[in-house]
Amino acid sequence: MHRFFADEKGIQNGLAFLDSADSHHALKVLRMNVGDEAELIANGALYRCRIISDAVSVQVLEALPSPEPKLKITLYQGLPKADKMDFIVQKATELGVIKIVPVAMARCVLKLDDKDGRKKQERWQKIAREAAKQAGRALVPEITPPQPLKKTVFNEKLLLVPWEEAADYGLRAFHMAHPHAESIGILIGPEGGITSEEINSLPFTPVTLGKRILRTETAGLCALSALYALYGDLE
Repeated sequence: MHRFFADEKGIQNGLAFLDSADSHHALKVLRMNVGDEAELIANGALYRCRIISDAVSVQVLEALPSPEPKLKITLYQGLPKADKMDFIVQKATELGVIKIVPVAMARCVLKLDDKDGRKKQERWQKIAREAAKQAGRALVPEITPPQPLKKTVFNEKLLLVPWEEAADYGLRAFHMAHPHAESIGILIGPEGGITSEEINSLPFTPVTLGKRILRTETAGLCALSALYALYGDLE
């Protein structure tokens, strides 16, 4: 079933309008007609709806079970080279991350000024939007502008950083210590890794992801998948 976003007004009295991009897609590309059913993403939830006019307005038929994970994870991602961030945003969104914060760290090769950072943010937010739709999510994760590590605010009570020197404490042990965690922040270093100085200056608990060294575009996705599995979201 096709899936669309409601416009900024959301659902009012059981009715909603598709946003402009999805309205055009529904009418001009998919050739959908009045009476056709679809799924609607609105107000942080997922609904079954029926098209009732060519505008396109829809009638909400019923709320669908939430596809969102109960565990809210924010990914703090050290800025990688080239287009790796596109891949990370897309796949982390599919997995269920609630927010992605691109972070400039000591060993980041990519350097962005404010103007370039805003352009990248807009691109990443569009990628997240499309990935959320494809994955059947009810929420699009927020992608913040890139920011220096020293200025990054970490709002989660539980903070983890995968680090190759944290050989004695893994995600299973973390889960056993915090079985009812509701929100977690994960920091992933760039290609060159995280420096000892950064590790020592951060309020994060170092954890291991196993005996192998993972690339920056792999480590975050590995940690997300493992945590969602441990907390029951992949069942």
